Parts: sequence; C-alpha cells; structure tokens
Amino acid sequence: MIKRIKGTEDIYGEDASLWRFVESRFVEMALKYGYQEIRTPILEHAELFVRSVGEETDIVRKEMYIFEDRGGRKIALRPEGTAGIVRAYIEHGMSSLVSPQKFFYMGPMFRYEKPQAGRQRQFHQLGVEIFGTPSPSADAEMIALSFRYLKSLGLSQLSLHINSIGCPKCRPAYREALKNYYSEHLDELCDDCKVRYEKNVLRLLDCKVDTKLADSAPRSLDFLCEECRNHFDQLVNELKAMGIEFVIDHKLVRGLDYYTRTTFEIKHGGLGAQDAVCGGGRYDNLVEELGGRSTPATGFAAGVERIVLAMKAEKLRIPVGMERVFVVGTDSSMRTEVLKVAEELRELGFAAEVDLMERSLSAQMKYAARKNYSYVVILGEEELKSGTLSLKNMETGEQRRVPRGKLKEKIRRNER
Repeated sequence: MIKRIKGTEDIYGEDASLWRFVESRFVEMALKYGYQEIRTPILEHAELFVRSVGEETDIVRKEMYIFEDRGGRKIALRPEGTAGIVRAYIEHGMSSLVSPQKFFYMGPMFRYEKPQAGRQRQFHQLGVEIFGTPSPSADAEMIALSFRYLKSLGLSQLSLHINSIGCPKCRPAYREALKNYYSEHLDELCDDCKVRYEKNVLRLLDCKVDTKLADSAPRSLDFLCEECRNHFDQLVNELKAMGIEFVIDHKLVRGLDYYTRTTFEIKHGGLGAQDAVCGGGRYDNLVEELGGRSTPATGFAAGVERIVLAMKAEKLRIPVGMERVFVVGTDSSMRTEVLKVAEELRELGFAAEVDLMERSLSAQMKYAARKNYSYVVILGEEELKSGTLSLKNMETGEQRRVPRGKLKEKIRRNER
C-alpha cells in the first residue's frame, strides 16, 4: 500500500469543513478591507528565494525543496508566499498602477522540517501584501485585519507582539551592539547560532535554544533613527486608536532577511512551543533587490494548520453554512418524488441528499442518524396524496406533517 509522504496530511471529513470555514472567513475579511486575490505558481526559480529570503537563513540552507528540471533549471517548491508575489508584481509592471496595490492569497508551501504538531513539510498559508506605501497606517491596517480575522473565528487566547528592527541607516549600529554583546558569550551559543553570529547576528534573537542570552541582549528600539522611531510611534498610536492590545517584544525579528522596520506576530496560548499563528512586517527594499523599482511594502502570513489547531484547542464549533437534510421514500415507488423534493430543497438553499444504496426505510433512517443530518424528510403514499411531507428533527426526535410548500420555513437554521 502506498502511503502519504511524511510531513503531509490528508484533510477530510469534519477537518475539511473546518478548513473551508477558516479559508472562506479569511477571503470574506480580506475583501471587506479592499484586497484583491492573487495566485502565483507553487514552482519558482530557486534563485528567487536565495535572493529574497536570504542565503544564510535556515529556510534556504536546510529546508527548501530544490530540484533540477529536465531543462537544467534549478527549481524550488515555494517555502513562503511573499517572494513569489513580489516577483509577479515586478514582472507584470504593477508599479505603474495606482498605489497602494493590495493583495490576498492562500495556498500550500513546502519546507523540509521535522514534522510535528503545527509544523508540516507541506503546510498552508493565507496572507496579504500591500505595495506602494511607506506609511505606518498600512502596517496598522494589515495587523488589524489579521487580528480581527482571527477573532472572527472565535479565537480568544491571542496575543499580539510588535517590534521595529529599523532600516539600513540605523540597523548597522544595532548589529554592532549585538556583535559586541554576543562576542562575550560565544561559547554559550548553539552550533547554528555560531554560524548566525558571523552571517546575520540578528538571527540570534530568534534562537529557540539560547533564549536567556536574547532576553538580556541590546534592544532594537534603542537604536532607531528618528524616522524609524516616528514610524513605530505612529504604528503604536494607530493600534491603540483601533482598540487593539499588544506587547512590545524586543526579540521579535522574524525568520526572513527581507524585513525592515515593523515586525509582528500573533501568538495563541494553547499551542505550546509552536505558538505563532500569524506573523509579518515591512519589507521596503525587497522589490528593488529583486529588480523592480524602489517600492515600500508590508504584509503578513498566517498558518492554516496552526489556526485549525488553535480552534480545536479552544473547542470551537463552526457555524453551519447550510442545514443538512436527508430525503427518504417509504419504498422504491417514491424515488422520482424523492429526487424532486431534494432538488427543491437545494434550490431553497439547503444541503439535500438522497440514498444511493437502495436501502430500506429503516436502514436509511439509521444512516441519517450516523451521518448527523439535522432533518429527515419522509415521503410516502399518504404524503403524496395530501401534498405534505413528514419532517423529522433528528436532534429532538420530533416528527410532524408539513405542507410541501411550507418546508423552508419549518426547517430552522441554527449553529452547531
């Protein structure tokens, strides 16, 4: 028997319903904020991620799926969504369009990581990107969107963490301060951090091994230039104005090299070590670094798997989009009318199903109970003659005759 590849999951049954709810609620929220959808390929040139994510990041060094195609091209399965969208923005000349350009996206990403709860080799992200404005108002909007979206799912154990890592003008002084600090603790660093110390010292703040060292490290906010300080202060003021609570997290630098100024994460209290469900920030230099015009940009990505785990941790129940009704006939002579009633129910907005196994009436009723249908509509000779239907509420067990034309108003809509 051929099994699924390690680090991947089959999503079906109630989980598929939960995923559909998570994704559809995001689309609804993004459209409300004026974002338009963008879909980019899963396959990209590997160079795109080396240049954007960073050659010395764990993603590029250890985790990216890379192969050579039959044309000799070095291809990668995308490990994140932003780089591909930036590539599309440049390739299609979107910088000539009115600014800002605001996009949302969803789709699978791929990283060769050790599979664990909330971390798979094929995982799914949804997110937004804003191009063309350096304003902290754009950062505030996309943070608000992400936070409101997660709240709209019913999640309550959320905490928003924000920071600023400055710009190319003020960051060198901060890097130097970190270098000086960690130079006295080199023997305490893990093997990965010893490499990071030489290549990108900011990455040491994101280490999950040497957390105590990072707690006492210099803080980026103390090294911001005036422009970056004003940018961060305005972001803070706008979040407060929108009533969004947050904490300033001095260790928050994110795992990708392209970030400038704003970084943020939303964490969930029920997920343990892998507690970040959403994160992002500003990347004002990335478009130019990939060959486009100088274009400020900001965005976030959220992990669908982790959102689903968070909802399960809080035992949240999702709203039922359509009431589910099973239509049965007392015998095979009712088949034609059963099909007609099922079609009528679908046109009225209900999810209606009929038996496909030629079961007896009692077997059909048992099936409906096992499949958790809200209602069963029963059609027999008496119902056909009187223009009625028997409607059974599967939750209460109540059964009554209703006029065929009144079926919609008799079936209550509810949430489970």
